Amino acid sequence: MAGYDKYIGVDPGASGAIAVLDASGAVLRVIRSDWTEHDVADELRDEVPHGTSCVAVIEKVAAMPKQGVSSTFKFGQSYGFLRGLLVALEIPFMEVSPSKWQGAMNCRTAGNKNISKSAAQRRWPGEKITHRNADALLIAEFCRTTAR
Repeated sequence: MAGYDKYIGVDPGASGAIAVLDASGAVLRVIRSDWTEHDVADELRDEVPHGTSCVAVIEKVAAMPKQGVSSTFKFGQSYGFLRGLLVALEIPFMEVSPSKWQGAMNCRTAGNKNISKSAAQRRWPGEKITHRNADALLIAEFCRTTAR
């Protein structure tokens, strides 16, 4: 399979993001998941207009033990919106568990977001890395290095 022009990593949830990398691994854009759904859709559509050669990985998530009903519902709603957005924009995607992408990126976090933040800072020293965008960037890099 030929490579793609853009690689997208999706970290679902209110504190997540969508990251877009080019074929060399440079960061093109990070879209915050806490923006309005309309704004998130517009930003992603602008970055990967119809016909763009791209592929995405979305983190496969599930409800967490002891998480409240309201939190679980909001999380599921965000996840469903992001999956639907990828489908609507005709962006091919695969779901990947956190353990799979973290293992491939050598940053098993066991819930410690500082581990993925440090891994992203090492990989993109010139970018502003935060807890919000680190996982999305690493998921996009996992996508870039595995979706050939």
